Amino acid sequence: MSESQRWWISHGSTFEEQVGYSRAVVADPWVFVAGTTGFDYSEMTISEDIVEQVDQTLANIDAALTEAGASAADVVRARYYLPNGEDFEACYPSLKRYFGAAPPAAIMVICDLLDPRIKIEIEVTALKQ
Repeated sequence: MSESQRWWISHGSTFEEQVGYSRAVVADPWVFVAGTTGFDYSEMTISEDIVEQVDQTLANIDAALTEAGASAADVVRARYYLPNGEDFEACYPSLKRYFGAAPPAAIMVICDLLDPRIKIEIEVTALKQ
């Protein structure tokens, strides 16, 4: 694969710089979006509300997919990470609305997350059509 077929997307979050990762890696026709949270990366703020966090997380993912030339309809795999599994049901409407008629294969994992303010982290893989 040539460098022209692979590129990296960054949205400037402090996490990307501190840890050394990309928001997404595009390896045409694939798009791999890293674990993404509900931080507003322009201000590095995060809501305490799980629904607001999932909506911001999806907006962050959507920005990466758009920059890669993909969309939610191209997502084939999603992984949801939550420290509290009881929070997941509140996320259903946002996830269903975002993925619409093309729901991906998915899994929800209960685990500790690096920052206690984070209530959900999502990573996705897309296959551009």
